Amino acid sequence: MNSNPSTTHAAPRAWRASPLLRASLAWHAAAAVLTLLRPHWWPWTLGAVLANHLALMALGLWPRSRALGSNWTRLPERAAARLEVAITIDDGPDPEITPQVLSILAEHRARATFFCIGERVDQYPQLVRACVAQGHAVENHSHRHAHYFSLLGMGALGTEIERAQRHIERASGVAPRFFRAPAGLRSPLLDPVLQRLQLQLASWTRRGFDTVNADAATVLARLTRNLGAGDILLLHDGHAARTPAGRPVVLEVLPRLLAAIEQRGLHAVTLRDAQS
Repeated sequence: MNSNPSTTHAAPRAWRASPLLRASLAWHAAAAVLTLLRPHWWPWTLGAVLANHLALMALGLWPRSRALGSNWTRLPERAAARLEVAITIDDGPDPEITPQVLSILAEHRARATFFCIGERVDQYPQLVRACVAQGHAVENHSHRHAHYFSLLGMGALGTEIERAQRHIERASGVAPRFFRAPAGLRSPLLDPVLQRLQLQLASWTRRGFDTVNADAATVLARLTRNLGAGDILLLHDGHAARTPAGRPVVLEVLPRLLAAIEQRGLHAVTLRDAQS
């Protein structure tokens, strides 16, 4: 897949299935032929097909898997050579938290990538514009962030992603280039949709689980363990957990994370920056 998608208006490309999906299609075809030639083998051929489906489902539950299609789990080598890392911030924009995140990033002169939910972009377009105006990237995190996203058919996936794409571009003036699935969960049907829309799937190198863990020290430790050039780190401005004092965890973690990045001689850039 082309790792430099530009806009949703580019000419569609022919879908190229991953080697695993090609093998899966061949598996299905072989099972069908065997069933026709040896009808009494149907329990075995059916079992083989079901096992194949279970394997694909398992891979979809592994956000960092590349078996279902192109997936950024780290920055390109040229970005790592420049000592770059990427901080990605999901599930916003949030009217309380996002402005404070932007202030922290500005203090450290760092850039981040915001994976935004289309519905929230509609609610707070001014925050999306502020992100872009301050040099950050705003990318596609689906329109509704539905928990059943990975169960959608190809048409529904396309609708969900294209809606977010249109709304983010309308609010920011810039078409997203990257997509991140809700919770990172996906199905084999997602890759052809992303190829058609010329969007690059991006997951992460490590995440802090800051939507469920209220302990800032633990979240920070997860993000900084073996921190190095080329890492993609995940935090949340939407759905953020809160410390016992009621403060969003991301606001406790982000300044310390940026300090750790600086201490290691690294630079926080957007995913778009890392493509250059």
